[in-house]
Amino acid sequence: MKKLTKAEEQIMQILWKLKKAFVKEIIAEFPESDEQKPKYTTVATVLNVLEKKGFVAHEKFGNSNRYTPTVTEEYYSEFAVKDVMGKYFDGSLSKLVSFFVKKNKVDINELDDIMGLIEEKQQEQPDDPKNDKKTKQ
Repeated sequence: MKKLTKAEEQIMQILWKLKKAFVKEIIAEFPESDEQKPKYTTVATVLNVLEKKGFVAHEKFGNSNRYTPTVTEEYYSEFAVKDVMGKYFDGSLSKLVSFFVKKNKVDINELDDIMGLIEEKQQEQPDDPKNDKKTKQ
């Protein structure tokens, strides 16, 4: 899978939200800001690139195409996080999490949530020696 550009990712975020959309519907979803919304031809070009990369498919409706994501947001998110982990944290989830903890970018409630998830995972796999704190010593 290829990493998406910023423009491609923006359009995919909109498509994941809408499920199916025409170019005009995608443009309408861009946030109102100081910047001008993208032009129709720009969005259509990015969608063509996304289709070549395998991220979207289209159905013809007269002169228009309705686009549908072929890659789920969850699947791409997992790929993107693994890519960042590999490039910056030697593929280590613990290095990634400790980076944010050390930079004080994680609040105490999020840490509690993470600890809760870890405890749930340990209870799901009680016979796994990695979960036994005594064997880690």
